[in-house]
Order: sequence, then C-alpha cells, then structure tokens
Amino acid sequence: MAQRALPEREARLGRPRGAVDTAPHAVVLVLPGGGSAGGVRGGSALSAAAAVPLARRLARVAHVAREAGGAGGVRGGSGRAGGRSAGGAGGGGGGSARKAAEACAAVTPLVTHVVHYGHHGWNGAAAQPADDAEWAADEVVRRYGDVPVALVGTGIGGQAALRTGGHPAVAAVLALAPLLDTETEEPVRQLLGRHVLLVHGTDDTRADPELSFRFAERAKKVNADVCRFEVHSDGHGLRQHAAEVGALAQDFVRGTLCGHDFSRPVADALAAPPPLGLRMPLATGFGATLGR
Repeated sequence: MAQRALPEREARLGRPRGAVDTAPHAVVLVLPGGGSAGGVRGGSALSAAAAVPLARRLARVAHVAREAGGAGGVRGGSGRAGGRSAGGAGGGGGGSARKAAEACAAVTPLVTHVVHYGHHGWNGAAAQPADDAEWAADEVVRRYGDVPVALVGTGIGGQAALRTGGHPAVAAVLALAPLLDTETEEPVRQLLGRHVLLVHGTDDTRADPELSFRFAERAKKVNADVCRFEVHSDGHGLRQHAAEVGALAQDFVRGTLCGHDFSRPVADALAAPPPLGLRMPLATGFGATLGR
C-alpha cells in the first residue's frame, strides 16, 4: 500500500513560562539550536527540549531583578527598550523605549516561549528558522499586544535571532554560539536601534568563533549597542560554563527589557571600543549573586 505523505508541520510557540496569570509587559523568544545548513521537515523535539532550561531561567528575570536591583552597573534599556536612542545607530523606537522603561520600573511581568521550528536545520536558502522567528515575533504581537521582545538563540537559533532583529517588536538580540553563514556575509543593518550581545566559546569547532567576532565588528560600526563575550576553553554547547552563560543572559534581558542596571562587565563591554568590547572574557563565577 502506498504511504501517505506526512502533513507539513508549521512553527509554533511552546507553552508560556513566567507571568502566565497576568498580561506580560515583555516577552522572550528562545530559538533552539540543532540542525545544520540543510534541513528536513519537522523541527527537532530534542533541540526544543534542550532550550527549556534557558527559557525557565529567563522567566525568572523579574524576581532576579527585584533581588539584585541597585547593585551597581550602568542603566540598561537604551535603543528600543530604554530612554535614549542608540548611540551612532540612528535607530528609532523611542515610544517602545519609554514603554519598556515604564513597564519595568519595578517588577516586570515577563513571559518566555521556546519557538518550535517547522523544519529541522537552516533549510538552505529558505532560511526556515529565520522565517519561523519572524512568525513568532508576529505571534507575540497578536497574543500580547505591543510589548518589547528579546530574541535569544543558540546555534542556528542565534543566526535566526540576528537575521530577525529588525522586526519592529524586537528590542534586544542575544546570540549564543551563532552558526553563521560561511559563504556569504551576514547582514547587520537590521540590528539598528537594538541591543545585541553575542557569546561564543573559544574552542567551538562547529561554529567558528572568528565569524561571530567579525560579524560583531561590522555590527558595531552601525550600532554602538553591540558587544560580545568569549568563553575561554568552552565548546559549541557552552556546557563547561553553563551557569555563567545563563547568568549573563539573565543580566542582558533584565537590562534591555526591564530597564535595570547592566552588570559592570556588560556595561564595560558595551562602552569599550573594538576589539576590547567584542572579545570580553566571561569570568568564572559571573552572576553568582544574580540568582539561579
């Protein structure tokens, strides 16, 4: 008997985590890694499951912000999510900036979702995860209204986050070990007016850390609010320093979406000229007081 073709799967948002009993004032979309430049129908359930711990941790940002508030550093939330426009970026988003700062003045009702891709892998020129990320940002606006969004991606999810950073709802982009295109130059101008943080292990043999450095270098020329951290001796999964990377992600999200102070290392990385702010080492024990 002839086999019936499987129905094509569509992208979807995983269940919400965080402020599920109230209207959120900010949303984090977590874009999983996994896959390669090719692609097959149906996103990897394992990749989505691997992203859940980070989504849970970021859902607790509001409580961490309340505990750590006033701990020093430099005020976050510039560009779309703060009070000033991005230096040297020329980006807009002032209305969203004021809204985010006001919404996050105390404790932010924040929700996180893991994005489930319609395909596994980048799917070649179709760049399916980027399309899925664009759809997810539209879906956030449909569900929650005009709230600031942070895109947090790992591997191909990091590439999708950077590609989708120009969505009107996006205030911040965090790319962890992004798997960038090795044949063509990735675009950067879509990141105008956003806060952008890249994190890469120096021993990553799957996604070339020098590619992410060169990307950050080009992005910094058009947007001052770009920085990059290096995790020395760590590989693609950033597993050896998972606690520090998680704390850095929390710090970045609460600084960009919640208008709280960045930690001193993040503030210094944003302020430092290249290459210093693009090769900032992530210290062992970073974020030990931010909460877990």
